[in-house]
Amino acid sequence: MKNLFLAIACTLVISSCATKMSEEDKIAAQLKQEIVQDLTENVLNFWATRAPDPSGGFYGTLTFDGTPRENASKGGILNARILWTFSSAYRILKDEQYLTLANRAQRYFLDHFIDKELGGSYYTLTADGEPLATNKDTYQNAFAMYGLSEHYRATGNKESLDAAISIYRKMVEHMYDPVHGGFIGCVECRGRTAMFSREWVMPELDYPKTMNTNLHVIEALTSLYRVWKDDGLREQLRELIHVLTTKMVDQERWHQKLFLSMDWQNQRDIDSYGHDIEFSWLLVEAAEALGDEEILKETERIAVNMAAAQLAEGIAENGAMMSDKEGDHYSSGYSWWVQSEAVVGFLNAWHISGDRKFLDAAVRSWEWIKTYMIDREYGEWFGNVNAEGEPRRNGVKADQWRCPYHNSRMGLEVFTRIP
Repeated sequence: MKNLFLAIACTLVISSCATKMSEEDKIAAQLKQEIVQDLTENVLNFWATRAPDPSGGFYGTLTFDGTPRENASKGGILNARILWTFSSAYRILKDEQYLTLANRAQRYFLDHFIDKELGGSYYTLTADGEPLATNKDTYQNAFAMYGLSEHYRATGNKESLDAAISIYRKMVEHMYDPVHGGFIGCVECRGRTAMFSREWVMPELDYPKTMNTNLHVIEALTSLYRVWKDDGLREQLRELIHVLTTKMVDQERWHQKLFLSMDWQNQRDIDSYGHDIEFSWLLVEAAEALGDEEILKETERIAVNMAAAQLAEGIAENGAMMSDKEGDHYSSGYSWWVQSEAVVGFLNAWHISGDRKFLDAAVRSWEWIKTYMIDREYGEWFGNVNAEGEPRRNGVKADQWRCPYHNSRMGLEVFTRIP
């Protein structure tokens, strides 16, 4: 009921203020009303009703129609993202059902995913909550820090903050490169040998530094610094902003380098449009948290240039953002998370630059999502859609890599960014 009142309130605000608003503001307000309605009535509702496992925590896999696979393993990435999603949803929307789910996610994560002997977070559990893959993945531990620090931000629960700080310190001790900067880890390798061992022994990696790992580490450091103003963390965040903008971002082409050597030399020529547009706004978010005006101005310059490059190169004729390009080969089909990040990234560039083309790009991305990506039969969004706009029906709605974080975060960002 509260979500219905929220949607009605948004509509009334748009109607009452319409005569006083500019054309761009009217477009943005309508965009907000539609996205927030989908967030509350569709996406969050799906996860609130389908994902909780009566035996504890949340199901590890939900099929295309939302049916749980009861014996599926439970992923640390998925559970950390669920924790972040409902914590953030409660903090912003103030709905008590989101608080209940955030607390459920926090309790299960602390009780089952945290390695109480050696620190850090396990990669996967069995369906009944026992450690399965006990390896320590940089990407996954960053999300654990991200979810726990957001839970503290939303609830003031000190246990969550202490756990986030503990994970941060373990990551700096074992996964940070003090010589070249940045964090070591290759989530794209996805095999157990690509992760640190339970005892934090570093594996042999073809690509010891990756864009995707460091993108989400900076996101996690930003979240933790918001609630824990530690001097060491501040310098860690400042350094990572500098390293990523000078070593990982190609400022001639406005794309990130995806797979890198220890000293940040590019190993493969791939443009990842979804990650580039995501990084553009996460970078500004990190600078805002840091509070350094000079760094903020530089990150805003980078963000607008990166958004412009993705708009020029990464949008298909049908209006969807493509995932990536390697050589002359473009990825086939379209992913839910890429479209979500496109909306936020283009809105961020519009707010910084005032350039109408970015607002139009955000609206165009949302129109494509409305038409092709939202599952109006079973709820939530399709994970992947082919070039003809048809969903991949053998896909899943939830697993280690399919989660509520991207499209929920899009809705929450739109809610807070548009008055």
